[in-house]
Amino acid sequence: METVRVHFTEDLRMNDDEFFRFCQGNPHLRFERCKNGDIIFISLTGGETGNRNFELNIDFGLWNRQSKWGYFFDSSTAFRLSDTSVMSPDVAGVRKDRWEALTDKERRRFVPLCPDFVLELLSPSDLLADAQQKMGD
Repeated sequence: METVRVHFTEDLRMNDDEFFRFCQGNPHLRFERCKNGDIIFISLTGGETGNRNFELNIDFGLWNRQSKWGYFFDSSTAFRLSDTSVMSPDVAGVRKDRWEALTDKERRRFVPLCPDFVLELLSPSDLLADAQQKMGD
């Protein structure tokens, strides 16, 4: 399973609303948008990676229920960063005060902030350099 990056010239790049509609119109596919406007088609995972993701989400969910630190999100949640990229980490955490400061509309769309915590689980098809770039962004 390979991740594919498609480059768009500046005049063809999607704005936030267009990219949101594009993602909603293709619910069977997963995408991220780089700060340069490129769209990354994210491949589905295999069973082992899916199980590791699931176990991580349980661990963070249980910890968060006890600590009441904030809100945690799975890999299907997209965050719109200040550089215009839209990323979906495998696990993301947002402090309670930052999440609760968002409007209802902001919570329903790509979350317009950078998470306070991100975790990327490398799949066999992932490149370390790509994951490091994503986490750096």
